[in-house]
Amino acid sequence: MKPKNHLRHPWDLRPVDAIALQKSLAHKVKQASIIKLADIRTVAGLDTHYHKGMATAAVVVFNLSDMRLVESAIVVRSVEYPYIPGLLSFREGPVLLKTLVKLKSSPDLLIFDGQGIAHPRRFGIASHIGLLADVPSVGCAKTKLSGQYKEPGTEKGNYSYLIDRGETIGAAVRTRRGVKPVYVSVGNRVNLQVSIHIVLTCCRGYRLPEPIRRADSLARERSTSTHLTSPDT
Repeated sequence: MKPKNHLRHPWDLRPVDAIALQKSLAHKVKQASIIKLADIRTVAGLDTHYHKGMATAAVVVFNLSDMRLVESAIVVRSVEYPYIPGLLSFREGPVLLKTLVKLKSSPDLLIFDGQGIAHPRRFGIASHIGLLADVPSVGCAKTKLSGQYKEPGTEKGNYSYLIDRGETIGAAVRTRRGVKPVYVSVGNRVNLQVSIHIVLTCCRGYRLPEPIRRADSLARERSTSTHLTSPDT
């Protein structure tokens, strides 16, 4: 999964230039399902963990039907971009794309622990990487970045729409009874209903979908391992 040639861009942009790029690329995001729900057979979760100046990115691929593990990949590299709210993809994008390239399979959909269009400029990390990789993508964040919503019901599967300036940008989704909702939004090439369905299908007793939960665990375990000695492994 390599970035589209005509969408490649530098990652070490000044914040003002990074924001301008987000606004420009946001118009290319497709908020419609290019792929049929029945054709989504494999999903990949992506997450990044930081430790001692290094970023460890993990991608874990599962069969959607039974959440059986297909494969995983890890890449480690030095952190080259500061943490700036709203610009997470410039910090994590390069290492995540390198991780996707290492996969032997081609997942049908990517799930990110972060925002899709539920972002001030409608271009969170799920939209950014989904667009560059040209793969359907979904954002599933633990915290809200933009918009307002009414608290959804307490049962798994209850949700309410996330609204910002009159626009529906996502949904607060209850993935487990009695826990805080997650914030689901379109990344690219899927619609919101498909995004919600995929997230709920991937939740197996935890607040977070299994693919990103396992990606987080793998990245965290590898990043703190005493055997970690070199970047880009």
